Amino acid sequence: MVLRAIEQKIEALFEGVFGRAFRSNVQPVELARKLAKEMDDHRTVSVSRVYVPNEYTIFLSPSDRDQFRSYEDSLLGELGEYLAEHAKRENYALLTPPTVLMETDEDLAVGEFGIATRMVQPRGAKPAAGAPPEQPQPGATMIYKAPAPQATEAVSAEELGMEPEPAVLQWDGERREVDKQRLVLGRSRECDVQLADPNVSRRHAELRQEGSAYWIVDLDSTNGLEVNGKRVKRAKLEDGDRVTLGSTDVTFSREST
Repeated sequence: MVLRAIEQKIEALFEGVFGRAFRSNVQPVELARKLAKEMDDHRTVSVSRVYVPNEYTIFLSPSDRDQFRSYEDSLLGELGEYLAEHAKRENYALLTPPTVLMETDEDLAVGEFGIATRMVQPRGAKPAAGAPPEQPQPGATMIYKAPAPQATEAVSAEELGMEPEPAVLQWDGERREVDKQRLVLGRSRECDVQLADPNVSRRHAELRQEGSAYWIVDLDSTNGLEVNGKRVKRAKLEDGDRVTLGSTDVTFSREST
C-alpha cells in the first residue's frame, strides 16, 4: 500500500498538467517502474541476504530533462523513496538508502531514457560481511523507449456540431485569420505565418484547432516558445494571449460572429 501511495504521489505531482502537455515525453511514473525493474534485475545473492544497487543514474534527452527542470530535486527524492519502499517490500538489502541521479544524454531521442546502476559502499565505513564489493563505475546502461501515444485525429468545431468561432493572429502590424485547422509559424517562406525574425526557427510552432479550442505547439524550435511570458511546449490559447517566438510577439484573439 505504501509503494502504491508513493506511485500515486508521483503521478499526482508530475503527471497531471505535465502529463497531458508532454504526451510524447518520458513520464515520471514510467521512470519509477523501470527503476524498480533495474533493482530486481541487478540482485546479488550473498550467504544470507539479497543485495541490490543503491545508486541509480537516469539518462534523458535534453527535451525530456528540461520538462522536469523546476521539479528535478523533488522528483529524484520521490523516486528514491519509491525504490526504498520497493526494496523493503521485496526484502532486499541495501548498503545505503537508494540514491537517484539524473544526467543529460544528447544521443537519446525524446521519449527514450537510460538507467545505469551501481553498488556504492558508505563513505568511511567498512564493508559488511558478505556484502558485495563497491563498483567503481556503473554497469551497462539499459535503454528504454516510452510507448508512443496513440495517434488521434483533430476534430473541427463543425464536426462536433458547433459554430466555429473565428480566430486571428496579429504581429508587427500584420494580421492573419485562422482559416484552417493547422497553421505553421516560422521564418521559412513555406510557413503559413512567416515571421521576419532571425531568432525564429524555420518551422518554429504550430497553431492547432482541436474541437472549439486552439493550441500552440512548439516544433522543437531553437529558442523555444512563450505564452504570456511563460515558457511552454504546448498551451491552450485564450482570447488576448500573447505568444512570443524569438523576439516577435504574436497576439491570438477570438472574433465574435
